Amino acid sequence: VPASTTQLIRELRARTSAGVMDCKKALEESKGDVDKAESFLKEKGIASAAKKAGRETDQGLIDTYIHSGGRIGAMIEINCETDFVARTDDFVSLAHDIAMQVAAMSPEFLTVEDAAENDIVTEDKCLLSQPFIKDPSITIQDLINETIGKLGEN
Repeated sequence: VPASTTQLIRELRARTSAGVMDCKKALEESKGDVDKAESFLKEKGIASAAKKAGRETDQGLIDTYIHSGGRIGAMIEINCETDFVARTDDFVSLAHDIAMQVAAMSPEFLTVEDAAENDIVTEDKCLLSQPFIKDPSITIQDLINETIGKLGEN
């Protein structure tokens, strides 16, 4: 493997936390374009998340976020398939980011479907449809899908 390919793989892994072989395949598909390879890996992660959606998730953690001053806080439970994943930095970070999102945005529903059952049609009240407070270019559902792609399980 040429040094330049190794550098590209290293850069792509740093950006995405994807495995070496996944990065290599993405770079081959994108003809060495790291940005396109990153997009390829994100799409693959979304597809992977959809495949894993039906799996049982009986492990996980409870996380809290208390805003400075203690006036606003949130507690969430987030689940995964194995305790190994529940202990990873990526999963713990996802849980904390979602708890922070809940504290900041006060969603009333998890999904648009939940809101529709209650005759509410505004997506800003649905957690999974809300823009992520740290990166408004993605939704909370996108953030979860990216994490599923990185961790390899639901």
